[in-house]
Amino acid sequence: MSSILTNNGAMVALQTLKTINMDMEDLQSKISTGKKVANASDNSAVWAIAKTMESDVGGFMAVSESLSLGGSKVAVAQNAAESITDLLKDMKEKIISAQDATGDDQTKIQADIDALKDQVEAVVGAAQFNGTNLVNGTGGTSILSSLNRDASGNVTAESITVDGQDLSTGGYAGKSTFVDADTVIGTSVISTTTLATSGAVAGDSFSATLNAGDTTGFNFALDNSTTFAAGDKISITIGDQTVNHVVTAANLDATKPEDVIAASLKTAIDDLGITGLKVDFTSTATGGELTILSEAENLAATPPVLGTQESLSISGQFTNAGSGGLGLLDGIDVTSDPVGALSSIESLISTAIDAASSFGSAAGRIEKQSSFVSNLSDALTSGVGSLVDADMEKASARLKALQTQQQLGAQALSIANSAPQSLLSLFR
Repeated sequence: MSSILTNNGAMVALQTLKTINMDMEDLQSKISTGKKVANASDNSAVWAIAKTMESDVGGFMAVSESLSLGGSKVAVAQNAAESITDLLKDMKEKIISAQDATGDDQTKIQADIDALKDQVEAVVGAAQFNGTNLVNGTGGTSILSSLNRDASGNVTAESITVDGQDLSTGGYAGKSTFVDADTVIGTSVISTTTLATSGAVAGDSFSATLNAGDTTGFNFALDNSTTFAAGDKISITIGDQTVNHVVTAANLDATKPEDVIAASLKTAIDDLGITGLKVDFTSTATGGELTILSEAENLAATPPVLGTQESLSISGQFTNAGSGGLGLLDGIDVTSDPVGALSSIESLISTAIDAASSFGSAAGRIEKQSSFVSNLSDALTSGVGSLVDADMEKASARLKALQTQQQLGAQALSIANSAPQSLLSLFR
């Protein structure tokens, strides 16, 4: 049945054309934005997943920047440790050349060594990045390395901890636990705890006078309860000559380090060749003990020339290397103890090598993590793209089809709209 009031064909054609136009608008939006899911109304589930992943990508960009910054800090520290190692190797060569040198030659070599010491301190002081110094013993640093999301959506931050290394030279400081004995001068007994001097802790230093003909002497002991560290130094001055012993790592490996140290001091004093001076070493249950006695009436006899006094002053200083990891460096003196200097430099080189190795390991880990984070960010970005990006090839083909459908729909609507006019011929 035909009707001039109701045009079913036109209504069908119109609805079809509306659908085609709506599809065309949707496709044009995809083409203009490049996304098939541009907002939550397009696909709420996919949109929510994509936004979460995009936030993770942004977080990993911050992580990548943190790793770059941390890597720079470690690179500076590694370079400093390697430079210090090279300086210590140069110092070792000079110490070796001083083993057979004497007099002025040793003095000149020591001047070169002192210059290298100053350079080590300069390197340690300058090895900072943005205020962080990993080689001066002030501490390490923590570097943001990852963001971990669990199944519940909770995010936790992971960090790479880089331990700082102490390559500072520090400074010798008083150590009151070195001495556990009394000084004996003639018939007088003086407690070491009363012999503090300016700048020293009570018990760190001692001084006394040994007179010609004294049958008793000066006694002190190194207690076996003392915790020695490489770099600790004991100095004893007799007259105008000084002997030193710098504690080495080899000393610490001994069963009784205090005995080794006390015996070394005895040998050094004996080597002074002071006529009329006798030094005894005794290993006791509590430590190594030295007793300095006079057994002749003329302590001024030669060799060596110590003056014309009929008495001889004796003093000692017990100091440790402070907190500096290279504190042992301060005790290196080839003019007084070239053998001890050689032992000390080996320990120092080992310390510097260990520090450089530690920084190298940290730098390698940071580099690998940085590469992983970069690849992970790319993978997440690709994943987000697969969820929300429009397939432009498919969109192009779809556009051609919709354009054709739109033209055909318009033509069909035009035909449907002209159908009632054909009814006029029935009334002619």
